[in-house]
Amino acid sequence: MKNKNTIHWGIIGVGDVTEVKSGPAFNKSKNSGLIAVMRRNPEKAADYARRHNVPKWYSNASELINDLEVDAVYIATPPDSHAQYAIETMRAGKPVYVEKPMARNHRECMEMLKVSEETGMPLCVAYYRRTLPAFLKVKELVEKKAIGKPLLVNIKLYKQAAEKNQKREEMHWHVFPEIAGAGHFFDLASHQFDYLDFVFGPVKEVSGKAENKAGLYPAEDTVTGTWKHESGITGTGSWCFVADASSEKDEIEIIGEKGRIVLPCFSPGNVILQNENGTREYEFTNPKHISQNLVQQVSNEFLGQGKSVSTGISAARTSWVLDEMVKNYYPEKQ
Repeated sequence: MKNKNTIHWGIIGVGDVTEVKSGPAFNKSKNSGLIAVMRRNPEKAADYARRHNVPKWYSNASELINDLEVDAVYIATPPDSHAQYAIETMRAGKPVYVEKPMARNHRECMEMLKVSEETGMPLCVAYYRRTLPAFLKVKELVEKKAIGKPLLVNIKLYKQAAEKNQKREEMHWHVFPEIAGAGHFFDLASHQFDYLDFVFGPVKEVSGKAENKAGLYPAEDTVTGTWKHESGITGTGSWCFVADASSEKDEIEIIGEKGRIVLPCFSPGNVILQNENGTREYEFTNPKHISQNLVQQVSNEFLGQGKSVSTGISAARTSWVLDEMVKNYYPEKQ
């Protein structure tokens, strides 16, 4: 790979997340090109390839993985197949970029890391907030002591239940633990905890409680917890995915000795800094293809021209935190 000028990508699982968020980024990044896609439904695989001008399509993942022209693979399937496809790809001698969360649980993450070490194949994960302007600005403000010494982080994420009027067969895979690892908490809180890992370092202590309050689906729908980073920063969080519209909230708050920073993680909104100089708001615009900055970093790393800020090692730490937060609800995680 290090002797190549351009990395040729294949994607396993060209569902909705690849239409705008990630798929086009592989062609729009420098020294990168998308040459093959795979989806189990051959008609949908062919349609995606046609619409995105991709030369090859497959309905079998192993065929894409073993395509001699594919240099690296992006796995964008649901989490229940991340470990399987990532391990197969690395054993075929190709580096891997995996959607988040990295896998259904920390155990599967560690299996993936073991194969990465055995094969020497790089493993990166799609926590793209580590490369977005607003999140980088907050990291800069923290490091420059804009709020003095950081003390505490608060997370609040409350959303309405789309599943309220749905039949089980209409519900998204995110609420079925056998596929997702848990519920919406794994899908969304994974971004938040990964970002806090990026800013404050690894979490060393965590305690949580997960419950199903509404009974709409098998997974937990409400989670509360506390944690502590190795750097000494403590955190509290609450997540509810069956809240009323009047209660909806999306906020990460960082409290320091001399002020605070507030930012949304998922919804549009500005970064707010409050300190002895008053209140200041920072406005940012995300890339059209929101993962493109990270795709560029990953492509560079696979070509031996740089390093990605989101690795399998950091992503596995996030999966450990997620497991710890919900293990009271899932005996297999204990």
